[in-house]
Amino acid sequence: MAPVIYPTTNLTTTEQLCLDRGEGIYVWDTEGNKYIEGLAGLWCTSLGYGNQELVDAIAGQLGKLSYAHMFGGKTHEPAMQLANKLREIVPVEDAYFFFGNSGSDANDSHYKMLRYYFNAIGKPEKRKIITRDRGYHGVTVAAGSLTSLPANLAHFDAPVEALSILRSHSPHYYTARQGNETEAQFVDRIIDELEDQILAEGPDTIAAMIVEPITGASGVIVPPDGYYEKLQALLRKHDILVWADEVITGFGRTGNDFGCTTMGIKPDLMSFAKQISSAYFPISVAVIPGWMYEAMIEPSNQVGVFGHGYTYSGHPAACVAALKTLEIYERDNLFAHAAEVGTHMQAELRKRFENHPLVGEVRGKGLIAALELVANKTTGQGFDGAPAGGFAMKACERNGLIIRAVAGNSVALCPPLIITREEVDEMLDRLARALDETWNRLKAEGLVAS
Repeated sequence: MAPVIYPTTNLTTTEQLCLDRGEGIYVWDTEGNKYIEGLAGLWCTSLGYGNQELVDAIAGQLGKLSYAHMFGGKTHEPAMQLANKLREIVPVEDAYFFFGNSGSDANDSHYKMLRYYFNAIGKPEKRKIITRDRGYHGVTVAAGSLTSLPANLAHFDAPVEALSILRSHSPHYYTARQGNETEAQFVDRIIDELEDQILAEGPDTIAAMIVEPITGASGVIVPPDGYYEKLQALLRKHDILVWADEVITGFGRTGNDFGCTTMGIKPDLMSFAKQISSAYFPISVAVIPGWMYEAMIEPSNQVGVFGHGYTYSGHPAACVAALKTLEIYERDNLFAHAAEVGTHMQAELRKRFENHPLVGEVRGKGLIAALELVANKTTGQGFDGAPAGGFAMKACERNGLIIRAVAGNSVALCPPLIITREEVDEMLDRLARALDETWNRLKAEGLVAS
């Protein structure tokens, strides 16, 4: 075994699958087995594998200027071009962009810039951040504390209280509804309880609320109709900024340019990574409005520097990768393609799996979806410790499909945006065989209601 500390892995079961190469939506392992990459790597390889245009663009930049930093007044054309291009397309007023390397550091940068801004305008007490149960926002100290998944908090002693982070309800109706609540009643209840929390804390102490338009690692939760409309009205009422974590949902994943467009969100702040470069080069973006940036200028002058930045912030090859990716999205009309193929995928998922004895809920938008696996379909009872999601994930691998078990016992799908209708059907055929195998195994072990 190689002396690697593997990320987000059970350290007793490392090196289970070793990938060797990829082409389009497919990858091969070192034993020659071929798989559909049904999660686009980690929600990120939007253009699939082996895109020669991207490879050539990155190689060309590496040959021209392999590295340049952006500290102390230095810059380079790719970074400026990327910022100008992004300003044309993001739904943030007079936007400014801070470049990093991962979704985690984008959210960490936002956390720091929010503090910087409110200190700059004389409101140092306005520093609390609201996050949600079952939210995922990264794994650095601040972003990891904004994350609400138990595995990401256990043993790390995350300084949640020291960082002034508040937790609110998950908007997952299927698992969080009470009694016979309708979706509308559920939304009203959790919004009312959030307002009670805001009033108890003091609105003048709360800077922002961070939300994933549609969640990823917590199970692809799509909030009910009306939720974001009422949530934003509440936050605006109390002068709390809306911070959209678009690390997974940005750039076509939901069938629109951004998840905010799909879900009707008008954000003040946005976080990007993953699909902005199709994961061909690490890059992330923290987006802030112009009025926030303007307030930060004089404080940086007083100190002599805006004291935040990474060695690889705005790496020229990363910026070129993002620019080329955005060019391909626009030229090939890939967001519209994702919408059309995503509509087919969502319909087929419901047609094939809503009546499957192991599936309690099918949810998703565009080319992102999840199946909630349940022990009792009639009552919706979940699994208590039984690794149904893990069983399904391994069964998928045996059937030539890579997916991911998330939130315990949900299975997520997030194929490359370039996938075709025919390839979606092939992917779902493999998923169907894997779910049948999983059901038979769980039934044999007495873990499901038969």
